[in-house]
Amino acid sequence: MTEDLQFALDTSRKAGELTLSFFRSKSLKVDAKRDDTPVTEADRKAEELIRSRIEKAFPEDGIFGEEFGDKIGRSGRRWILDPIDGTRSFIHGVPLYGVMIGLEVEREMLLGVVNFPALGEIFYGERDGGAFRNGERITVSGIADRRKATVVFTEKEYLLDPLSDHPVDRLRDEAGLVRGWGDCYGHMLVASGRAEVAVDKIMSPWDCAAVIPVVTEAGGLSFDYNGQTTIYGQGLVSANHPIGSELLDHIA
Repeated sequence: MTEDLQFALDTSRKAGELTLSFFRSKSLKVDAKRDDTPVTEADRKAEELIRSRIEKAFPEDGIFGEEFGDKIGRSGRRWILDPIDGTRSFIHGVPLYGVMIGLEVEREMLLGVVNFPALGEIFYGERDGGAFRNGERITVSGIADRRKATVVFTEKEYLLDPLSDHPVDRLRDEAGLVRGWGDCYGHMLVASGRAEVAVDKIMSPWDCAAVIPVVTEAGGLSFDYNGQTTIYGQGLVSANHPIGSELLDHIA
């Protein structure tokens, strides 16, 4: 395990402990951001903690977080943060929220950590180092038949929008099981072989950054609706290798 990954793991645990001090609190303060999405004091305090640790350990590195924007670095490295992915789950006392930290080098994701403090599960992956959950190696499933696949999604639009010809959208009618286990939790279900496809039609870089290294190091594929592996694209799809490869062929 590299120094960078150990740092990200330690930092995600500390931030996770902080979020638990607010989780299911009746006095939790919730505000609305400009895009009308919710943000809590736990989101802000957790990102402040992560930023402070990065600035102390890696002062030359950039930082890009959901709550406090972009700090330009001088090293060619950038830490991308989502202090609470699944804020709506967090607000409603549902334990499927994650603290996410990713490290980007030359616009490619080097590592990702996704910590679920309320579940006691932490996922991580680093380029060429494999993917793990609580220290045990994980892999995606080998299911190739879409009729036997489990597809999970975040936005209700995935089910409610008129059916399109896009191969990812067609899965909602073709898959054996379709469930709304969304946000980063859904993508980690794919990485650990408990679902075959996770779909997010709307994503920001901080939503994708930590997810992609874990899924790909687990043997899966992560790509946007145009078939590109990027944190800057349109949405994000994570899939096991057989179904993901088929989807990419159809997209191409």
